[in-house]
Amino acid sequence: MKALVYHGPGSMSWDEVPNPTLLADTDIIVRVDVTTICGTDLHILKGDTPEVTAGRILGHEAVGTVTQVGSGVKTRSKGDRVLVSCITACGACRFCREGRYGQCLGGGGWILGHLIDGTQAEFVRVPFADTSTYLVPKNVADEDILMLADILPTGYEVGVLNGHVQPGDTVAVVGAGPIGLAAITGARMFSPSNIIAIDLADSRLEAAKRFGADLTFNNTRQDALAYVQSLTDGLGVDVAIEAVGVPASFELCTALVRPGGHVANIGVHGKPATLHLESLWTRDVTITTGLVDTYATPTLLKLVASRQIDVSHFVTHHFGLDDVMSAYDVFARAADTGALKVVLSR
Repeated sequence: MKALVYHGPGSMSWDEVPNPTLLADTDIIVRVDVTTICGTDLHILKGDTPEVTAGRILGHEAVGTVTQVGSGVKTRSKGDRVLVSCITACGACRFCREGRYGQCLGGGGWILGHLIDGTQAEFVRVPFADTSTYLVPKNVADEDILMLADILPTGYEVGVLNGHVQPGDTVAVVGAGPIGLAAITGARMFSPSNIIAIDLADSRLEAAKRFGADLTFNNTRQDALAYVQSLTDGLGVDVAIEAVGVPASFELCTALVRPGGHVANIGVHGKPATLHLESLWTRDVTITTGLVDTYATPTLLKLVASRQIDVSHFVTHHFGLDDVMSAYDVFARAADTGALKVVLSR
């Protein structure tokens, strides 16, 4: 089969590799019908995640068709259409029992495209299939379901729920890429009074308006802190959601938040950020971090299937699976191309 293989920082190629095989009785093999590229994949290529070793097939999001089923799999059958989640869950360890699947101790967590071969390929092996895949509802487009593999639960759980967004809150989302837009989508469900999107690219701020941001601010031209303080009587926002993964955006969030507020970090950080305790220690600020657990995926799946959430506008570009190198180029230059999510199809 063909797959996108990582060869070390800055290097990848579309290679012929062996087909995956069942390694445990709880595995399935899935024919990848649609997959996508995540900002985390770009962090891997930058060298921000050194545990990803050369030779790894990238990707952790897919919708596909089951082609092989291990003897221990109880709820999946050959021919099923499934969502392959970015998080794999053994279902039995301490953290899985707590719903913290991202911290799985039994061989799961974020492993696809990270510690084992991933989904940017013609086929993928999925461990713990019963607890790590979801049946795709009828009459829902594959690419809509694909948005539930990572970005929608990540923005919702790690941003909105960890940030404790409440009705009437003022919420700042720093970073209006796909994850930031997913956080805006999730925050809207809690009826905040204002959502402020902050980014460096006007194209992404325009997208943020379409996704439900009430106000936008380009931080390359003016002072975001002064702008937010002018809107909040000098207090700051109730919730600041970091959706970039660079020190400046995290430090901005800690400056934007009001006393007693929440900073919810979503971004994947490859460099240290300064925690300004000299100004934060008296302010009762809660800072959360987290890897998505995907405990909200069943709920979000119902909302997408019932059209309560429209995710179709996340997808801006379509490519064939064989055009994955071009797709990476377009996705990596999002400020120029306007790319949000790119979908690669068979």
